[in-house]
Amino acid sequence: MIKPVWLDGDKVIFVDQLRLPVEESLVECRDYQSVATAIKTMVVRGAPAIGISAAYGLYLASKEAAELSKDHDDFRRFMDEAADHLAKSRPTAVNLFWAIKRMLAKYEEVASQDFATIVSVLQKEALDIAAEDEKMNYSIGEFGHDLILPGSGVLTHCNAGALATGGYGTALGVIRAAYEKNKDIHVFVDETRPFLQGARLTAWELKQDNIPFTLITDNMAGYFMKQGRIQAVVVGADRIAANGDVANKIGTYSVAILAKEHGIPFYVAAPVSTLDLSIASGDEIVIEERDAAEVTSWAGIPTAPEGTQAAHPAFDVTPNRYITAIVTDRGVIHPPYQTGLQRIVKEDA
Repeated sequence: MIKPVWLDGDKVIFVDQLRLPVEESLVECRDYQSVATAIKTMVVRGAPAIGISAAYGLYLASKEAAELSKDHDDFRRFMDEAADHLAKSRPTAVNLFWAIKRMLAKYEEVASQDFATIVSVLQKEALDIAAEDEKMNYSIGEFGHDLILPGSGVLTHCNAGALATGGYGTALGVIRAAYEKNKDIHVFVDETRPFLQGARLTAWELKQDNIPFTLITDNMAGYFMKQGRIQAVVVGADRIAANGDVANKIGTYSVAILAKEHGIPFYVAAPVSTLDLSIASGDEIVIEERDAAEVTSWAGIPTAPEGTQAAHPAFDVTPNRYITAIVTDRGVIHPPYQTGLQRIVKEDA
C-alpha cells in the first residue's frame, strides 16, 4: 500500500501528487518551510496526510532549533514560528491544526529537557501520528463496509484513499474493505475538477488494486444515479462540525443533493481527528480560496480566454441533513450527530 509521505532520516519524502498518474516521482524536504510549501502547493493533499506532514515538519523544525538555539527560550521561539508557518499553509483541513496542537503539547511535556531528548521525543510523536492514522483507516473500513450492499455501484468524489492519509484511506478504505469482502462492487469515480484528484489519483489507486471502476465527469453523477447504477455514495472529509456539517472537496455538496433526490445513501468517512467540535456548524468553517488560474488553465495550458475572471473555492460544506451516516474509526454515527459525535470524542480523550 503506497504512502503519500514518510520520514527518511532527516528528510520528509513526498509522493508528488501533482505529477501522478503520468509520472511517479518523489519530493524531498529537509526543513519545515519546504514541508509547508509542499502542503500549500498540493504536492501532498488530503486532510489526514496534511496532518502527518505537519507533524513531520515540526520534527524537522526541532532538529533545526537544536542546532541553532543558544538556550531553551530560543528553541521555543523557533518552534512557535515553525508551527505558525505550517498552520498558514492551508486553512480548511482541521487535521493540520490537530497535528500541530498535538506536537506542541508533546513539546511542552519535555521542553525543559536537553535538546537531543526534545528532538527524539518529537520524532517519535510524529511517527506515532502517522502509524495511528493508518490504523484508524483500517478501522473505518471495518465499520463502513457493512453499509455497502453486495453488487452496489459506489460513487466517490475527490481522493480519500491511501494518497490522502497514512495509508489505506477513509472513503476508499470503506470501498477497499467492501471489495475485500467479495461484495462485487463497481466504483464510479468523479474526476473532481479543477485538480482532477479523482481522475488522476483515485482512479490510479483503484487500478493498482484491480478494483473495478468507471471514471465520470463531475456533471455525470446525476445521470448515473437516475439510471440506477449507483446505490451508495462514500466521500471523505476535511472538517466535521459539532452538528455533523461536513467540509469536503468542492462539488461534494452537489453530489449530496443529487443523492438525496434519488434516495441514495450518502456516507462520510473520516477519523476522529477530522472532527472539530469547537465549531457549532459548517457556517464557521473557513473555506480556502485558491488561485483562479487553477480553474482557467490545466498543467499550464489555458482552458479559458485570456483575462477570464474565475472563482476557486477549494471546498464546500454539506449540511448534515444530506448525510446518511458518518463512519469513523470508532464506529458509525447516525443522526442526530451532535450526540453521537460528542460521545466518540469523549471516548477518544
